[in-house]
Amino acid sequence: MNPNAVEKLGIKPLDAADYLQSDEHCALYLQACLEDAPGDAVLFAKALGDVARARGMMQLARDTGMSREGLYKALGVNGNPSFATVMKVLGALGLKLHVEPQSANA
Repeated sequence: MNPNAVEKLGIKPLDAADYLQSDEHCALYLQACLEDAPGDAVLFAKALGDVARARGMMQLARDTGMSREGLYKALGVNGNPSFATVMKVLGALGLKLHVEPQSANA
């Protein structure tokens, strides 16, 4: 659909951050991204950015010691955060990664 038509209709794009209200929702959202597209680091970084925006970038910047602008850049559509940044952000959000063996059928 034409973006101008969408604007005229008053339709706003879906923003996942609007629906991430609890720690459990955030964890399930990130887990779903890992399960649905296990090799897609860009998708995971974008999803982590959604969680970060839902929680508040200003507070996250304080908790990680990173700049708000740096977080937006790293976790944005074209971002490519380092593993250290991902771990720092997850920790500040009160989340952790879980690793397990792949099933024999995978």
